[in-house]
Amino acid sequence: MADIAAVLGRLTPDELNELRALGPSGHLTRHLTDAIDRAAGGPGAGRGYYVANGSVSSTGGPHVVLRSDVSGWLFGPPQQA
Repeated sequence: MADIAAVLGRLTPDELNELRALGPSGHLTRHLTDAIDRAAGGPGAGRGYYVANGSVSSTGGPHVVLRSDVSGWLFGPPQQA
C-alpha cells in the first residue's frame, strides 16, 4: 500500500474539501471511493484506505469510511474529552 500522504496528495482540491466536509467518520460516497481508487493507482487500488464501518445503506451496500490512520492523517488525532 502506498504512502497515505502520496495518495491523498493525488486527490483534487475539491475531493479533499469533500472529505474534510464529511468529517473523520463520514460515510464516503461512491464518487470519493472512486477518487481514492484513482489516486492509489486504479480501480480497487484504494481499498484499505477506506473500510466498511459495519452499517449498510438503504440499498444494502456497506457504508465505508476512511481507515483510522488515513482519517488521522487528514484530520489529526481524535480529541480527548
